[in-house]
Order: sequence, then structure tokens, then C-alpha cells
Amino acid sequence: MGDGKVYDALVVGAGPAGSFAAERLARGGARVALFDGRPPGEPKACGGGVTSKALKAWPHLLEAAGKTISEVEMYSPSGKRVRLKLAEPFAVYSRRAFDSFLRERASRAGADIFTGRVSVAMRANDSGEWTVTSRNGERWVGRVLVAADGANSPIARRLAGAVPPAEMEVAFGYRAPLPKAGDGPTIVAFLPGWAGYAWAFPRLDHISFGIATSQDTFDHKSLDRLLWDFMIGYYHMRVDKRAKLWSGVGLQQRGGLGEKYAGEIEQKLLASVERYAARIPGLAPETWEKRRIAGDDWALLGDAAGFADPVTGEGIYYALRSAELFAECYLEGQTATYEGRWRADFGRDLRRASEMRRRFYGTFLGAPFTDRMIEFARLHRGIRRTLCELILGDQGYLNLKSILARRALWPL
Repeated sequence: MGDGKVYDALVVGAGPAGSFAAERLARGGARVALFDGRPPGEPKACGGGVTSKALKAWPHLLEAAGKTISEVEMYSPSGKRVRLKLAEPFAVYSRRAFDSFLRERASRAGADIFTGRVSVAMRANDSGEWTVTSRNGERWVGRVLVAADGANSPIARRLAGAVPPAEMEVAFGYRAPLPKAGDGPTIVAFLPGWAGYAWAFPRLDHISFGIATSQDTFDHKSLDRLLWDFMIGYYHMRVDKRAKLWSGVGLQQRGGLGEKYAGEIEQKLLASVERYAARIPGLAPETWEKRRIAGDDWALLGDAAGFADPVTGEGIYYALRSAELFAECYLEGQTATYEGRWRADFGRDLRRASEMRRRFYGTFLGAPFTDRMIEFARLHRGIRRTLCELILGDQGYLNLKSILARRALWPL
């Protein structure tokens, strides 16, 4: 065998997908090396929402330090609001805490964890093994290579091909203090004039604010100003119910008092927020059809594979499920069957979401579809129920049209 420490599986990337795969593989008896290349304490740009579908599939996730959410406020681009009371809660986690929780489980299961950036040889060595090398020259070899190193994965680019900018989304935002007036609401607000949405997810000790939108139309200066308006409006509403979510609307109607208060909020936030940013895959339908993300001795998981909902950007469920499916295939001695299993399990739903994305952020009856959707939800309990199920992860896209049509016929 080649020189270096020898393992059955080399897992590059210690986010949810990599850590969960390492845990499952180690519990099944495999010798696993898990490589965490993220700088210490640096979390991924992510709202940290984990759907009730994921919590039901893996109840142990509730052991991580998170906050359960049972009500969500959703805003249209024009500022209309609908309040959704969820039949089951979902959870919001600090990604520092969530990723550490999963990484520690992998370690307790027997995986060896190594920190620092590593590189991978283009091909397996002469003995049929993959070689991973650290910057200081330390080497590890293994039979199977698993890439779970995010949307920017260099391993994925080499093994599965690069994803074009038009099929990537950008997420950026700020971690900010909780309001002094008490716990703030959980909000999803569709952007005026942009394809995408802003979020406010209160966590145990701070709020995650962010925006997710298409990379090919990304304008940082304009979107950053929009996010600051969103954040200022969020805090302003906690002390003045007349304030608007988008702070540029209606703040000067009270003799300048609103504008002055908004300026004070912004100055306080500038002194306290922590910024983050990342890319999220949003693959096109044809890419789902042709992109191969596994072979006899390699596999891609989570964002590295492109596994994120193209409409919402949600990827934690798919990260965990892809890790689980791959581990099952490996432990059965059939690594190559992973390609077919993920397609049969959730591939059709992701492809359908990709087909729907343009329409979801397009127009309907002369207005943005997201405006119309929230208008209808304000009036119709059947539409509200469907929105709740989408948030929870219990409603997929394959039968969404028929579900909406059927529930639209229910009595108001």
C-alpha cells in the first residue's frame, strides 16, 4: 500500500454532510479520516434552519443546542404579511454549535478528525488508493474518497465538472444581537425587485440575518443596503408597531422621528454585527439529468454534490440524507449504487424545484408570484397550510400544483 496513514474512507469537509457520513461509516466498522479545513470558529453562511422533516428522520439532532420555532412571519415584496402557525416546530441552530455537535458525534463513533486544509491527488495512486496531503506534507491514503467540502469544492470541480455561475446562489448576512424588547419573530421576506429572499432567524444568543439570491445577478452594494433596511426595520418594529419591515418605507411620516431612530439602530448594529457570506448551489434541470456525482471509489455529498433546494436554498436535510444514503451503499459494499439511490430518494424533487424556480420568482396575474402567493395565503387557510408544510419540509414540489389547486377549493 502507499505511504501515509491508511483508511477505508477519506472524508473531506466536516460540515453536516461530512460529519454525518463519517459517523455512519465509523459506526459500521470503517476506518475513517475526516478532514475539517474550515478556520477554527468560522461557521458557514446559513440561516441554520433544520426542518421538522429532518428532525423526525434524525431525532438526535434535537440534542444540539438550538431554538425551536413554531411560528413564522412571511412578507411579500410589497410588504404584505402572513403569519403562519406551524403544526410541528422546526429548529434554528448556530452553525458553529450544530457543526461541532455532528463532528463530535463522528469522533465518538471512531472517526479520526484532522484540522487544516488538504489537497487531493487528481487520481488514485498505483495501488488504487486516494491520497490526501496537508500543507505541511502529512499524507493519508484510503480506498474511497468522499467530498463534502461545500459548493466551492475543488474536488467536485475535478470529478464532476464546474457548476456555471448562473447555477449558483449567493448567501450573505450578519449575526446581530437579540432585541432588548425581547425575543424577535422568525421572518422570511421575499425581496422587492430581486429573485430571492431575506431572513431573520433568532437563535439562542443572537439573530442571523441574511439574503439569498442568484449569483449571476448579484449586486453587493444594492443588496447589502436592502439587507440593512431589512435589519433596521426588524428592530424598529420591536418598539414601534407602525414601523415597516423595509425601513425605507414610511419612516419619515412622523416628523423625522422614525428616520432618526433608524439611524441610531444602524449605528448600534455597525458596532456589533459579524458578517458572513457563502455560495449555495441552485442547479438547472438539465444539470440534474447529466451531472454524475459518484463512482466506484468516490462520491460527492451535500452542497459539493449540488444538493440544495433551488427555490429556498435549504440544504441541511439533503446534506444529511445524502450522507446517510452513501454510508448505506458503502457498508453494503456497493459504493457505485449511491448515484441511483439519491436520484430515487430525492432527486426528482430537487429537479422539480429547479423547474419551478423561475416561475416562483416570476410574475402571476400582473404581480410577482410571491406577492400573489402571500395575498392568497392571507385569505385562504388551505394555502396557508401548504406554505406551512413547505417550510417544514413535509410538502415536496412534485405534487405541489395539484395540492394547491385542491386546497384552493376548500371553504375559506
